Amino acid sequence: MPIALIALTLSAFAIGTTEFVTVGLVPTISNDLLISVPSTGLLVTMYAVGVAIGAPILTALSSKYNKKAVLIMAMVVFSLGHIVSALSPNFTTLLLARTITGLTHGLFFSIGATIATGLVSKEKAASAIAVMFGGLTVAMVLGVPLGTYIGQEFGWRNTFFIISLLGTIAFISIIFLLPNNIKVTTPDKFFNQMKILANPKLLIAYLITIFGFGGPFIAFTFLVPILENITNFKSTIISLILLAFGAATIVGNYFGGKFADKFGVDKVLFAFFAALSLTLLSLSFFAHNQRITIFILFLWRIFAFATSPALQANVVKIATTNEPHAVDVASGFNISAFNVGIALWSSVGGAVVANIGLLQTTWISAIIVSLSLILITIGYKLQK
Repeated sequence: MPIALIALTLSAFAIGTTEFVTVGLVPTISNDLLISVPSTGLLVTMYAVGVAIGAPILTALSSKYNKKAVLIMAMVVFSLGHIVSALSPNFTTLLLARTITGLTHGLFFSIGATIATGLVSKEKAASAIAVMFGGLTVAMVLGVPLGTYIGQEFGWRNTFFIISLLGTIAFISIIFLLPNNIKVTTPDKFFNQMKILANPKLLIAYLITIFGFGGPFIAFTFLVPILENITNFKSTIISLILLAFGAATIVGNYFGGKFADKFGVDKVLFAFFAALSLTLLSLSFFAHNQRITIFILFLWRIFAFATSPALQANVVKIATTNEPHAVDVASGFNISAFNVGIALWSSVGGAVVANIGLLQTTWISAIIVSLSLILITIGYKLQK
């Protein structure tokens, strides 16, 4: 793998840290700014909104500019946004800063994915995306726990200062490691790029992401309550389990890219989503057994994140063949699809918990994920 991928991985690490660390800092920020916990939760929601908007729209608007320059600008704004967050005098300023950094998140991953595939041969495309996404998964294992600890012990503003420093290191690495002569296609007009949503092959690919990757969040959103109230784990043990859960993410991300390159994206997606569906279903039967539950959780994370590089590589592949004038935008819409899936199914999970019960989220997640198998089959036939 080319050394230029290190720059993309470092950026992904900084972005992944800020995306998830806010969840653990909600109580701290709430107490400091004298804002209610539900209101403080808007920091998470508006960040996701920024990602969903920034990925396709900003990518389309910036398509005529040099990709390296766009990535540098995105990470500069990312770093400055975190300085503003750290110095925010009130909640409104903080909320605005978080929304803006969410915009840069979406822009970075949509362009970064196409750059990653352009740095390697076609048969290594999924592995290249997996390397970039590796920064995101390492952030979940290392960046988020450390960022949360620093925020709780030394103040949430210090966490944002450190993330700003990470962003600065990232854009400096982009300047020196990413080549200037990145191959680009001639961009089409903005509205013509938006028309890719009418392409049935890409629509199916986005639905696969929403159902397959997002479906598990019906249960994942309430994983801690499940482990506390059903599996009867102590809070200290749950922290260790979540740490191992994050380590499994790295394993899944790595092998997902490797297998997608070797066996083909469609076969890998079908196999891993089938395995993920069965894993979620098994949890509904064995959640009362602590040892089996730990094993199931490890498999869950491996299968879930083995699909993320394959999902992104699938969209880039389809767009390169069918919509070569808007590959970056197509990639951006899939970044939005990740976030739409998370937001949609986590809200469904809340309704399930309120009306049916905690444990029911597991088998309902399994059903939603299994629907992606139908979509993968339809998408495969459309491409043929």
